[in-house]
Amino acid sequence: MDILKYCKREEADPQYMWDLSALYKTEEEFEKAVHTIDLMADDFKKNYENKLKSADIIKNAMDDYRDIVANIDRIAHYASLDVEADGHNEKSQKRAMTTFTKIADIENKMSFFETELVQVDEQTLEEVKNDTNNTRYIDDLLKKKEHILSKEVENVISKFSQTFSSFYEIYNTTKIHDITFPDFEVNGKKYEMTYNLFEGVYDNDPDTDLRRKSYEVFYNELAKYKNTTAMIYLSHCQAEKAESELRGYDSVIDFLLDRQNISRELYDRQLDVIMQELPKHMRKYAQIIKKEYDLDKVTFMDLKLDVENSFSKNISVEDARNLVKDGLSILGEDYSKMLDRAFDEKWIDFVNTFGKSTGAFCASPFLAHPYVLISWTGKLTEAIVLSHELGHAGQSYISQKTQNVLDNDPSMYFVESPSTTNELIMSRYLLEKATTDQERRYLSGQIISRTYFHNFVTHFIEGYYQREVYKLIDKKEGFTADDLSRIFKETLQKFWGEDVEINEGSELTWMRQPHYYMGLYPYTYSAGLTIGTQVSKMIVEEGKPAADRWLKALALGSTEDSVGIAKAAGVDITTDKPLKDTIEYIGKVIDDIEKYDK
Repeated sequence: MDILKYCKREEADPQYMWDLSALYKTEEEFEKAVHTIDLMADDFKKNYENKLKSADIIKNAMDDYRDIVANIDRIAHYASLDVEADGHNEKSQKRAMTTFTKIADIENKMSFFETELVQVDEQTLEEVKNDTNNTRYIDDLLKKKEHILSKEVENVISKFSQTFSSFYEIYNTTKIHDITFPDFEVNGKKYEMTYNLFEGVYDNDPDTDLRRKSYEVFYNELAKYKNTTAMIYLSHCQAEKAESELRGYDSVIDFLLDRQNISRELYDRQLDVIMQELPKHMRKYAQIIKKEYDLDKVTFMDLKLDVENSFSKNISVEDARNLVKDGLSILGEDYSKMLDRAFDEKWIDFVNTFGKSTGAFCASPFLAHPYVLISWTGKLTEAIVLSHELGHAGQSYISQKTQNVLDNDPSMYFVESPSTTNELIMSRYLLEKATTDQERRYLSGQIISRTYFHNFVTHFIEGYYQREVYKLIDKKEGFTADDLSRIFKETLQKFWGEDVEINEGSELTWMRQPHYYMGLYPYTYSAGLTIGTQVSKMIVEEGKPAADRWLKALALGSTEDSVGIAKAAGVDITTDKPLKDTIEYIGKVIDDIEKYDK
């Protein structure tokens, strides 16, 4: 069976589909687990509400709380991953809706816990913190004490949690189910169009007629849904603003950054330094693309093109497995064993099926193992994408061995560091193996067009745009689809200047990104890659000492903030030096692309 062929889920090759039985073997086992967790929450409320009077009672409550949270995480992943794999499956959709309604109810029963815990006297909490499993949680709770509301208000907010989180689900439903694209014709040949085909195949196809026509068809259809999508996003932002005000924040941005345990200074610096110093390098890269493809002008539709496209190779899943293992072997034997498990135990979903979520991601349920979703295109670059997602898997796999469920996830600011570190280790490995200047030029081009374009351009522009949107929200101003398109287009123009034509439709790119429903996520890609660039360089140059340092840093989970984890890996992000060094490295790679062309 052809893994590259789009088909219904039931027609796809099971060999290349993930296996969710590590979560629950049967539907009955899953339903029993949901019922059991509900009973556990009832017992938790009965045993601990208004009874957190001593360190021993609180320690017992913390143990039970962690147990419930871990099991909630497991049922949530089982319900959601099935929908991510096949959003057209009505049974999976109903299961997910029922499950998340039940989870909201369970969490509401437990909403008293933080409110009561933060009122306990300091001496008792210090005793609770003597158990290291509780230390980070209690410390973080006390930091946000002033923003925790009365038990009654927290209970009401908890009641609305499913409503607040529904905006992402509505967006995703519109994107996956309601938006369909017509087939299109180029030079007498018909092509089908889907989100995954556009983002994975057409947007960087070397055939200019095909590529530009696909953009036209894609964005023309997308435009029909712009007002609905804008209203969903506005409602989401207004809900965030309302909660931020209830909790005493002057700015929704500060409210969202507090969740990441990151200062406004680091956030603004990431966006402002990149906008100031990166465009000159990327504009130079755009001109390389123009020359490479003999274009009369460079448009937004041309920016995803590869350098030395004729060198591009196809690769099977099996060959990609070997390549990723070899490339990441510098991370040690245990890491290699984890990679083997990922393939042997079917952690990864490769197939191209209708209704499958776009892009690629890694999910990390606490009581099982990570899962990776990717739509395999057969290109060599997929091995690098795979190494990226397995970087996320490696972080959770390592931290879950040493941290409890409340301490295993690092701050969002750091979360893209393990993935991008893997990408760059792989890219450097492939460069070392290269035997010709053409191959070196192609691989250098991939470093820019994939790793850095994705994280330091695409997601950076989204992050810069997102900050402007939240400024409107902070001023109590609403926005329309046209407002969002204007802000996005202005951001593109500020970055690309006169070197790239921002063609009609490009301004609707804000519609394509689900990360806007996940807080201040987009800017963290460049933040994570800043750390990843420095760490990968140290690992390649120093070898085992740097790799060991990195693995120990990954094991920290959330017991350290992003500054602390980066420091443990040997990177000081309290200054702008790592960021400026990374931008300088981007410029060097672009210079290499020119050098290898001679």
